[in-house]
Amino acid sequence: MSFTCSSLRFLFITFSVLSAFNSNATSLFSDYEGNGLTYSTADNQYSVQIRGRAQFRFASPGAGQPNDIGDFIAESGNQFDINRARLKVGGHAVREWVKYYWEYDAADSRTLNATIALEKYDGLKVKFGQWKVEYSRERSVSSGGQQMMDRSIINRVFTLDRQQGMSVYGHIDEGGAANFNYWTALLTGSGRGEYHNHDGNPMYAGRFQWNFLGKETGFKNSDIKRTSEPAAAVAVAGAKYRSIYTRFSSSGPGALDNIDIGETPDQYDVKQYLVDGAFFYQGFNAQGEYHEKEVTDRINGNRQTTLRGYYVQAGYFLNEQLTWWPAPLEVAARYATYDPKTGDDGDRFYERTLAFNWFINGHNNKVTAEVSDISMEQQSEEVGDRITWRLQWDVSF
Repeated sequence: MSFTCSSLRFLFITFSVLSAFNSNATSLFSDYEGNGLTYSTADNQYSVQIRGRAQFRFASPGAGQPNDIGDFIAESGNQFDINRARLKVGGHAVREWVKYYWEYDAADSRTLNATIALEKYDGLKVKFGQWKVEYSRERSVSSGGQQMMDRSIINRVFTLDRQQGMSVYGHIDEGGAANFNYWTALLTGSGRGEYHNHDGNPMYAGRFQWNFLGKETGFKNSDIKRTSEPAAAVAVAGAKYRSIYTRFSSSGPGALDNIDIGETPDQYDVKQYLVDGAFFYQGFNAQGEYHEKEVTDRINGNRQTTLRGYYVQAGYFLNEQLTWWPAPLEVAARYATYDPKTGDDGDRFYERTLAFNWFINGHNNKVTAEVSDISMEQQSEEVGDRITWRLQWDVSF
């Protein structure tokens, strides 16, 4: 695990700039409150925050989620992994509403996020660069703020993940139930690290969220603060693009199972949508999503493949009801299923996961113990099953 030369140069330049602002290096630590190193100029025209994060994981057997029948057959021993090692740099320049953010994954040597955002008005904001598109709630929640160690099995199939482009978004609060968030995006549709569009047609994406109880419900898991008044949201989102790709992840673009990378730049016409919701109240948090995705192969007779899947998830701090239950301990459970449409055998995947989170300092420092059962059926008969036990420490500093 190592930083690239460009990343080292970036760090050197960052600290050089800070030194130019103030020759007293100890000032870098003056505002430290457990959220990284922060610095701002006296006139507050410029600021920078540097944070790190590491995620240590033990899994038996193996760390990954099974994606096909071969994954159930393959033998995997116990595995210890530095699953994530992140460097995050953010702040504002010239004006407080001109914000920048950069995130690098040292474990896999790749830039994840690089954005500039203009956020002067709550109702109208603009962002440029590469980031995780605000499409599904599950994927928008940071990996450091998740309730479970990994996102559900449906995420791999339906996420838009990170893209490059621009977005217009905002929060509108007119009082009471007139409380909304919206995101619209014009993107390359080629995935992380791809700065051009292969066929000349962009990816269009949008999300509309109604915070119907009058309080903005952000992308988060676990009601650590024990919300005193109920907070809830429902949302719809959709996306449309043409590409050689049909699936995206942090590793970059790829293809769904049983669908090859396209032979022509616009071979696949992809349309997808979702409905999701979330609820928070007095230590309880629940959320769920339903997805559909239609892939049309334009050079093979307009053959269509339609995938559907959903998950439901909930967590609760039982000390709200049981006085003997430790206050920092949350119990959470999830059920997920989808049809991969990989053939005529009626394949279907199922996930059942149970997790316990011990919050030392919120999501900034937590330990998670988890057991997950993922199975695959063909024509209603089980053909694969794996139970995985995992332990993880996730710490931000």
